[in-house]
Amino acid sequence: MSGNAKRYFQFFLIVLAAGAIYPIMYLRTNYQETLLQVFGMTLPQLNNVYSFLGIVWAVGYFPSGVICDKISAKLLLSISLFMTALGGFVFAQTPPYGLVVVIYIVWGVFSVFTFWGAHMKLVKLLSRREEEGRFFGILDGGRGVIEAALASVAIAIFAAILGKNDSLELKTAAMKSVIYMYSFVVLAIAILVTIFVGEDKKEAARVEAEAKPKEKFEWKDLGTALRNKFIYLLGGIIFMSYTTYWTVYYYGGFLETNIKAPAVTVGIVTVIVMWMRPVGGVVGGFLADKIGKTRTLGGALTGALVCLALLAFIPPSAPPPLFFTIVVLAGIFVYAIRGLYWSLMGDCKIEDKIIGITIGTASLIGYLPDILLPQFNSFLFNTFGGNGGYNAYFVSSGIIAVAGIILVAVFGKLSRKA
Repeated sequence: MSGNAKRYFQFFLIVLAAGAIYPIMYLRTNYQETLLQVFGMTLPQLNNVYSFLGIVWAVGYFPSGVICDKISAKLLLSISLFMTALGGFVFAQTPPYGLVVVIYIVWGVFSVFTFWGAHMKLVKLLSRREEEGRFFGILDGGRGVIEAALASVAIAIFAAILGKNDSLELKTAAMKSVIYMYSFVVLAIAILVTIFVGEDKKEAARVEAEAKPKEKFEWKDLGTALRNKFIYLLGGIIFMSYTTYWTVYYYGGFLETNIKAPAVTVGIVTVIVMWMRPVGGVVGGFLADKIGKTRTLGGALTGALVCLALLAFIPPSAPPPLFFTIVVLAGIFVYAIRGLYWSLMGDCKIEDKIIGITIGTASLIGYLPDILLPQFNSFLFNTFGGNGGYNAYFVSSGIIAVAGIILVAVFGKLSRKA
């Protein structure tokens, strides 16, 4: 392979890995009631499982950045994928609740601590400066394509096995088949990554050297990184942007509860929204390279803000297609946001040897919403009720989007001066 072809192929494998490793952990998105029945869990128990996952992720983000500056990123990726697949095969045996908790903790470790910083670092090093916007946009958009495609295959398998029969026996067989499908896909990608992403340590070093001659990381560099104001600004931007993105998980509930749309219709709309991820990610990435990363991210946050305001304040008696259109449009904006915020890392004035620390620090700050938002939303829904809770949540997220727009503007101004 030529240099560019090899670089693009490795990037493609990283996109595959990022798209395949997480869906098995979020089967509740499409199969919550089935999971509860098949595994004999209550909803509070399932929520506790995801709380454990969120805590492990929060703890793992920062060290994930440090460890990928000390250990081969390719090795970390391979281990992460193999262990995630192994956890999936155990999960497919429908183990008792205690073991399910252990599996999710293991998944949390190997999907963030060993995976997150490593895959972000490889994308940063594989992309040239003028390509960063599109690489990170394609990373998130491509991940969305993989997730949507796998979800479509999973639903087809589930429906084919279950048919019109609603028995627990068939539900168990269908759920196991879906879990096995995801596990085998992750295993296959693990093998591909092991073979083709940096054949050995020398090759991994050569890939990193393409971006900039590599200096060896030393622990004193940790202090240098933690004194860099751009890293904290990046973390704040991710926090505000990710909080805005989180609204995508509530569009379906809003349509069904507030707009009284039928469940099947809601399902169709939310699937369309899922397919907006590659649209928003890729288009946003290319726009970022054309008109600027901060300008594009600020525009996407503004678009999401407008959509959230419309959802919150348009009377529910308005024609349902209007809400469907706004939700799909909001999906494009929030997926563009998610695909863009990491591209700002190239403007953080950091050396390659502390890329991992940068990723870890910014992730620790930026992904705190995974822990905070479930509790915040519980407060809103308990205070304002079912219908009012959605409106209050969208308004609150809109306020956070405004804070994100301000931070992006500050980041852009300071980075141009530096």
